[in-house]
Amino acid sequence: MKLFKTIQSYLSLVKFSHSIFALPFALIGFVVALHHSSAPSLQWDKLVFIIICMITARNAAMAFNRWVDRFIDSKNQRTKNREIPSGIISPKAVLAFIVINSIAFIISAWFINLLCFYLAPIALFIVLGYSYTKRFSWWCHVFLGLGLSLAPVGAYLAVTSSFDLLPLMYGIAVVSWVAGFDVLYALQDIEFDQKEKLYSIPSRFGIQKSLWISIWFHIICAAAILTCSYLLHNEFGLNYFMGAGTISFLILLFYQHYIISENNLNRINLAFFTTNGIASIILAGFTILDFYI
Repeated sequence: MKLFKTIQSYLSLVKFSHSIFALPFALIGFVVALHHSSAPSLQWDKLVFIIICMITARNAAMAFNRWVDRFIDSKNQRTKNREIPSGIISPKAVLAFIVINSIAFIISAWFINLLCFYLAPIALFIVLGYSYTKRFSWWCHVFLGLGLSLAPVGAYLAVTSSFDLLPLMYGIAVVSWVAGFDVLYALQDIEFDQKEKLYSIPSRFGIQKSLWISIWFHIICAAAILTCSYLLHNEFGLNYFMGAGTISFLILLFYQHYIISENNLNRINLAFFTTNGIASIILAGFTILDFYI
């Protein structure tokens, strides 16, 4: 029972369920890479290590964010009950967790290929570095998106050891997608961030302008996703399933802006997790399905 509670606490620490945001894009990058390679058969060993890399990098990043923000979180009414401020997990234990996951990430990258291994420290620097960005720049939302955008690009590199336009376009889509919904999420802490002199788009520009900035981020995302769909159609002949996934993603992308307004911020969590999580699953599921039907 104690072990179960400990595991549950660490899963809560890193918000493990939020892994659903980037993982579907990694799977798209993986499948696209398979069909760009000379041997399109499913490479289970690389898929396993890609998933391990995804999980361990995200675990390290989220735990590091909680460790860096532990004093800030203790002052914020919304976050004061998180695992470190509430004493459920000690800061030293979290640091050990970060180190273990970082090492596991680098080792897993080595098993994939040398290019991924050489790039692994850079990837770690990006995903860990995000935690400090809100101390000096309201571009922190874009930096968070940059960290998650490594998913489709990294998965593609794992198979091909080379860069290509299509995974890079998916990377751009992820950057703007994440930045857009992270701006909405940051609306919850606008007063606290202003009081503590923390940088975010809401604390800098206010609610109304932030809502519009989020929309523009998602317009960029929509353009990138449509470009990806065009490239997939031209290169692989994908049609109806991929198209259905794309349309569904775009509808859900902008649906969150319909349910959130300046006078109604109560549905932020619904927009942040449920809507975006479902959108990424549908996009990846239907796109991958089109490759094999």
